[in-house]
Amino acid sequence: MLNIAIKAARAAGSIINRAALDLDVLKIGRKGPNDFVSEVDRAAEMAIINILLEAYPGHGILAEESGREHGAQNSEYVWIIDPLDGTTNFLHGFPVYAVSIALAHRNVVQQAVVYDPTRNDMFYASKGRGAFLNDRRLRVSKRTRLADSLIGTGFPFRKGDNFKRYVKMFEEVMQSCAGLRRPGAAALDLCYVAAGYYDGFFETGLQPWDIAAGSLMITEAGGLIGNFTGESDFLHQREVVAGNPRVYGQLVQILTPYTRVISDPVAPASAAAAPGPVGEPTADAAQAFVEAVAAPVRKAPVRIRKGGETASDEAPM
Repeated sequence: MLNIAIKAARAAGSIINRAALDLDVLKIGRKGPNDFVSEVDRAAEMAIINILLEAYPGHGILAEESGREHGAQNSEYVWIIDPLDGTTNFLHGFPVYAVSIALAHRNVVQQAVVYDPTRNDMFYASKGRGAFLNDRRLRVSKRTRLADSLIGTGFPFRKGDNFKRYVKMFEEVMQSCAGLRRPGAAALDLCYVAAGYYDGFFETGLQPWDIAAGSLMITEAGGLIGNFTGESDFLHQREVVAGNPRVYGQLVQILTPYTRVISDPVAPASAAAAPGPVGEPTADAAQAFVEAVAAPVRKAPVRIRKGGETASDEAPM
């Protein structure tokens, strides 16, 4: 299964690289304010889906651009696809974007591939077998102090995002670490944590296909990933924090007050049920996905010791 995912990612990467040579002729649409989709996204997605379903016709598909239109609807296997994470970067010629493919079996991500076509870097992981960049085994960094750490993040950019909340988070983390970076492709950001380039990462508003593959990379590289209160239901919360175990604990300590559960008012029922922008899944569809592919929630709050060390009665996810 991993080899098929790698084959699909390379096929999508070839489409993306060819299109990058002549960006001016691309047809570009909008899914919402500052949220773009191009014919390249759709072509890359179809290339991935065709390869996956040719090999596994009984599997389900959840893709960013086409949702659940393809594949079996009730399969225990679900491929989670972002054909071009970092579309805005791509459309501006900024070379930070990636193909992200994950396979969940019975609600648990088992295989993950993130391909950076501009550098020909292939990140991949299998549950219980480690994470790799090309042929090199990945391990998270060994830094223990947040003050010495480089942290990745992502800025809110959609209408309705809580910008004031993010600015407060940004200010607090920025003053506590050695530096913050925002390249603009969450799938790669998570891989950079797994590779030890970043010591930690946090972002709000991400969709499951943005983080499914990267989450396995991090855990297989010895890192931790969760929501802002340190629990494992980050797919449901649309907030994520990740890092090596020591830095993760210190980030959780800072970010807990900013969790959506605590800080955000409950949206009116009519707003929650309203359809999303054209081309995006509705809130109900997104919730259905979370219930279908997210691992069962384990409410195991992280306990923070002095020095930022993280402890829990359970093994890290």
